[in-house]
Amino acid sequence: MSIITDIPQGAAPAYSEAEKGTLDTPRPMEVAYPKDEKKEIYPDEKSGAVTVNTFAVSELKKDAGARPTKPPPKPKKKVSKWIVWQLWYNTYRKLFTITFSLNMIGLGLAASGHWPYALKYNGAMAVANFNFAILMRNEIFGRILYLIVNTCFAKWPPLWFRLGCTSVLQHLGGIHSGCATSGIAWLILKVVMVYKNRGMEHPSVLALGLLTNVAVFFTALSAMPWVRNTHHNVFERHHRFVGWTALFLTWAFTIGNDIWDTETQSWNLNGRHLVKQQDFWYVMGMTTFIVLPWICTREVEVDIELPSPKVAIVRFKRGMQQGLLGRISRSAVKEYHAFGVISEGTHAKYHYMICGVQGDFTRSLVNDPPRTLWTRELKFAGVSNTSTLYKRGIRICTGTGIGAALSTCIQSPHWFLIWIGSDQEKTFGPTISGLIHRHIEPERLLLWDSKLRGGRPDTMKILKEVYHSWNAEMIFITSNYIGNTEMMQGCKEAGMPCFGTLWDF
Repeated sequence: MSIITDIPQGAAPAYSEAEKGTLDTPRPMEVAYPKDEKKEIYPDEKSGAVTVNTFAVSELKKDAGARPTKPPPKPKKKVSKWIVWQLWYNTYRKLFTITFSLNMIGLGLAASGHWPYALKYNGAMAVANFNFAILMRNEIFGRILYLIVNTCFAKWPPLWFRLGCTSVLQHLGGIHSGCATSGIAWLILKVVMVYKNRGMEHPSVLALGLLTNVAVFFTALSAMPWVRNTHHNVFERHHRFVGWTALFLTWAFTIGNDIWDTETQSWNLNGRHLVKQQDFWYVMGMTTFIVLPWICTREVEVDIELPSPKVAIVRFKRGMQQGLLGRISRSAVKEYHAFGVISEGTHAKYHYMICGVQGDFTRSLVNDPPRTLWTRELKFAGVSNTSTLYKRGIRICTGTGIGAALSTCIQSPHWFLIWIGSDQEKTFGPTISGLIHRHIEPERLLLWDSKLRGGRPDTMKILKEVYHSWNAEMIFITSNYIGNTEMMQGCKEAGMPCFGTLWDF
């Protein structure tokens, strides 16, 4: 392992003369804007090349050598309540509503005696919901879905259909949470029915039913958005370890309930009887879906580059396709953290993750760089993986969001990269700079250094100009919560299709 720490903090340029010769087009990290120049933008029908608007407005022509004073913040533009509602009630919540509503209708019919089958097999209804919930979070299943959609629907269907495919794939978590919540409701009905007939049930079955309910409830509680987003380690530990405890208790409760014969008041230990029960096979499926991703877990050697105290660039062996995210940890089973994967393609020798210092885990990568990390070799697909569905698109990101965005623009000449960050060359170092310079042409690249330019740009003005000049069909956004919300609202108002960051892993 090599730990690269000796990068001069004020070095400019970041490459030696010999290294510069390896670049396709040597140029600084910042995009130069000719004085008072404004170009009309038209794509070349034969070559496919596009001349990009220079955005020659007064804000963009400032001399990079001088530190301009930071302009006063502009008042936030009010967005219509209809747009706010559309963004809030997204596909995630729609899928949750559909899933949960259908289950509650079924549960109501079962509890009222109008659906005898569901009342008789309420345990199977509970674990069937848990099966779907876990399946929606299974990396292998997700990759298969993305592969099918990207293979069958790339570019040719109507735009509205492709947008729908991306939206559903990005928001599969709505089915996950809808089925999980519904499964808890069905499990409560199951335990209520068992306790209602407690005179005929074995005490151990009663106890296991109650413990299973408690464990499943706390597993779900730890995944609430507030817990997940503000106390990630609490979410990781409880959702995983209490969840595994709930799985073991579900096995015990299911087997105990299936083999206890209420009529003879004895245990039916006939294996054939057990394997004929529906809930037994549902729990078996649930267990398989949980175990499968973990068989891909490996401890791998890594190289850590530390271009600045704010960022660790983690390098892994082998190349990857674009639009993937990976989970890494110092431990085999604890505290996995997701980061975007940067790679030049499946043929590449390496892939990278940009880990910005935000919490204990990422800070430890800088303060105590490890020689190895645990990771799942099979990465999970992010929304950018559907970029192949679109003819042209824009990938806009801020700060460490470049980690999730860069691969798409490296591996496809039809995607335009906009990266807004502070002191990008110094903060992120020569590896990221080199990947950008070698693979992304100047005509599809806009880098904005907010430190040099005295603040952030008018992102919506830039997005609108690039969207129309580039003939884009789609905008993918990776930013912090505030930046993501503002850009999503602006794009929605301007009628530009977009998908933003999700805080739901």
